[in-house]
Amino acid sequence: MSHPRSFLRRRSTAIVALPILAVVAATIAVTTANAQSEAPFPAGARVVQAESFAANAGAQLENTGDAGGGRNVGWLANGDWMRYDDVDLGAAGPLAATVRVAAATNDGGTVELRTGAVDGPLLASYPVTRTGGWQKWTSLSTTGTGPGGRQSVFVVLRASHRWDFVNVNWLAFAGGPGGAPTTTVPGTTPPAGPTATPTKPATAPTTTTPPAAPPAQGTGWVAVDPVKRAADVAAFFAMKPRTVTNNPVKVPEFNASCKVSHRNDDDPIVAPGLPGASHNHTFMGNTSTDAFSTADSLFANKATTCAPAQDHSAYWIPTLLKNGKAVDPSGVTVYYGSRLRDPGKTVPFPFGFRMITGDAKNQVDTPDKQGNHFWCAGIGGETGRTADGEWPVCAKTANLVRQVTFPDCWDGKHLDSPDHKSHVGPADRDGKCSGKFPVAIPSVSFVIGYPLSTDTAGIKLASGTGFSMHADFFNAWEPKALAERVRDCLNQGVKCGSDGQF
Repeated sequence: MSHPRSFLRRRSTAIVALPILAVVAATIAVTTANAQSEAPFPAGARVVQAESFAANAGAQLENTGDAGGGRNVGWLANGDWMRYDDVDLGAAGPLAATVRVAAATNDGGTVELRTGAVDGPLLASYPVTRTGGWQKWTSLSTTGTGPGGRQSVFVVLRASHRWDFVNVNWLAFAGGPGGAPTTTVPGTTPPAGPTATPTKPATAPTTTTPPAAPPAQGTGWVAVDPVKRAADVAAFFAMKPRTVTNNPVKVPEFNASCKVSHRNDDDPIVAPGLPGASHNHTFMGNTSTDAFSTADSLFANKATTCAPAQDHSAYWIPTLLKNGKAVDPSGVTVYYGSRLRDPGKTVPFPFGFRMITGDAKNQVDTPDKQGNHFWCAGIGGETGRTADGEWPVCAKTANLVRQVTFPDCWDGKHLDSPDHKSHVGPADRDGKCSGKFPVAIPSVSFVIGYPLSTDTAGIKLASGTGFSMHADFFNAWEPKALAERVRDCLNQGVKCGSDGQF
């Protein structure tokens, strides 16, 4: 099942060269078994499916044509990584580690297995060359010495170029008798062992108890409690909407008006518990957002740079840089609306819901993926383009603007997914939520305005070109305040302000 690829790298790497720490496994040999018909996994090995990552940077999923079917992780390039929690490496000592790869490019690179962190001790290293196609699979094996026990294992991609160079389908470990062979598959809970939930010192106690959010699952799929969710939805539709007054505009919408809170190299959705593992982000809303943020920690923090104060959510985007120096937005409006034919069916996000829109890996103009671009708003508008044609040049009376829009339909089952996108999707051609995504949710959209007369010469995003623009949303609204706005404004098809009033 081959797929088209661009051999032009679609983003600058999120993680640049990392220092190599103590090497735990000295590679003795690398062997290759290049046969599509071979047994799916080495006999007796403890197998981890590549799509079962607990966190990642740059990974995307696709159906695989490998023996056994399922899905593989693809579009991997220098600096990308995946984390797998609670991997059984058996007893300390001799360890054979196998990785199943496919590659259609001659440029190649290296797949590293590390324990504990993206720059943690090296477990194994595999040089990757062309295998004949993106679905022509080869097993690469190393023999060496492993630390034993249950470990967090990172797959880290290295290359001297910016192109995608490898797909990964599974990992397998065989060595000391660490227990029965195990297979980790999407949608299952990992065996008992170290938790995948990042921790840091507890925040000060709060007098407001947040709604219960289910713990993260090691596979990256985070399920909602279906019984509680059904009760919440029933209670929501039992609410009587306020009577519409003041003749509002007939557009289903309310908003949060936000300013920049802070910047850092963290991403609590893509790289939870890994401070400094991301490109630089600009955060709006919750002032506590960092690599260790959870739904509960966001809810406990009452400080926000958004209005209304009942919105404890975290919003972030890649930082805009001019000659390496950050340029903060002058303001960001987060619109909650509906593009559906019947906004009356829209329900609030569950507590702890998160999602990403856009593609940090995208470096070229692909409207089918991004859908919107930077433009100039205000008197005079756009007066030209930068020398490379990438950025607009704005009149001195206009400001640089970007809008990013999230999907408006949900699977109704998960707070998050391995790629942070697969649990949401677009409406069908009839403007309804159906099929895999039957639940209507508010259509979230960031409108980002940069200062007047922003000089666009020499600017880029921390994730690369302007086409790599993306945005993250981590819901921590006070449920009552969010539900009232969805019921009063969206369900009734009228425009409200950030205060929820008509």
